[in-house]
Amino acid sequence: MTLAKLARHLNSAAPPGLPPLILLSDPARFGDPRPAAARLPRGAALVLRHYGIPGREALARDLVALCRPRGVRLLIAADGALAARVGAAGLHLPEGLAAAAGHWRRAHPGWLVTAAAHSLPALHKAARAGAEAALLSPLFVTASHPERPSLGIVRFAAMTRAAALPVYALGGIAAGNAHRLRGSGAVGIAAIAGILAELGLKSRK
Repeated sequence: MTLAKLARHLNSAAPPGLPPLILLSDPARFGDPRPAAARLPRGAALVLRHYGIPGREALARDLVALCRPRGVRLLIAADGALAARVGAAGLHLPEGLAAAAGHWRRAHPGWLVTAAAHSLPALHKAARAGAEAALLSPLFVTASHPERPSLGIVRFAAMTRAAALPVYALGGIAAGNAHRLRGSGAVGIAAIAGILAELGLKSRK
């Protein structure tokens, strides 16, 4: 089963409006996210990280123009003001900025606002702050951070059950291990290399 199909299966029990599949951009892994944006399936989301690069706003505008007609939601990471300027579909907050989730949801009621989390306390914090969903990582060992200990599926599932908001699985997820997410409580899959592979694109790591 492909990541996209499994993500839709996981998402069937999710609150309305949450995308099943989320691709995170990473300039170290793939420099230009536009080819990926053009291939993502309808209903998916793309998180533009690409922090601090020259021309980030122009890139974000290009991505909005690519994503919106195809039914793909663009979330800007960490920068709500930029998300508002370019007409993005929402905002993804790093764990350290999760406390601002409620502010941005009140300011932009139509936005999808998600937060990163790496622990159960971080999930609780994101829920209290008003995030709509959290991306919990790393589920498995990742190519980008191989030194980071992974949560593993048992711990991930326990944390997801204990969380007061919907949780996406992130970290080292590929076609060969994604089936382990069945019954975990995840509402969808967030990934980099695993999604790129399904789109026929290569990751540098």
